[in-house]
Amino acid sequence: MLKRKPMVAGNWKMNGSLELVQSISSTVKNINNQDVEVVVIPPTVLLSDVIASGVVAGVQTVSEHSEGAYTGEVQASLVKSLGATYTLVGHSERRSIFGESNEDVANKFAQAQANGLTPILCVGETESQREQAQTEEVVAEQIIAVIDKLGIASLANSVIAYEPVWAIGTGKTATPEQAQAVHKFIRNLVSKYDADISETLQILYGGSVNESNSELLFAQADIDGGLIGGASLKPESFKVICESAKG
Repeated sequence: MLKRKPMVAGNWKMNGSLELVQSISSTVKNINNQDVEVVVIPPTVLLSDVIASGVVAGVQTVSEHSEGAYTGEVQASLVKSLGATYTLVGHSERRSIFGESNEDVANKFAQAQANGLTPILCVGETESQREQAQTEEVVAEQIIAVIDKLGIASLANSVIAYEPVWAIGTGKTATPEQAQAVHKFIRNLVSKYDADISETLQILYGGSVNESNSELLFAQADIDGGLIGGASLKPESFKVICESAKG
């Protein structure tokens, strides 16, 4: 089986400071990029500082519009020109708090790729959806919205992050077996369209990953690293998580 390169991406959300940029960069700079790709996704105002520190960087969202009178929006071409590599699209907080639909997310995915950014497509179910056995249905709809708009080939230059909404910032974490089951479902879903893309697609797990559970989660066959929230704000914890992704 092809060995996919692990990735650990730290999503700072609306947190962070110049001091944290320096602390994180000095903590993770010696991690071999051949073993694991470390990505920091700060608030946009700190993007240039993260890039200047030598860490691969992304942004937390981009606008579905290329330019224009959209006050407060983040332009994909601009963050690319500053040196960003990745952008999250469809994070659960964007979907739930800001009302982004699957169509909105697909449009942002398209805008990211059109401007040379690699989208990290976030998918996942709420607690009530899991309790009603709708996990696979919800996740499939979120992924197929992108495939229907852009074609399966678009996933070849992307990352998918499975983040069960009920495990984000709650202290709850899917067991390694629960997470692996959904990751395998995602890979099998993509395989129905293109087996080669399915095999090379990086699928990250996000949902209260910390230094205590990361090794077991990342050891699962279809989990290729993590999208890390709170622990990415703690330099030593983040470093442990990055190291545990090496396998």
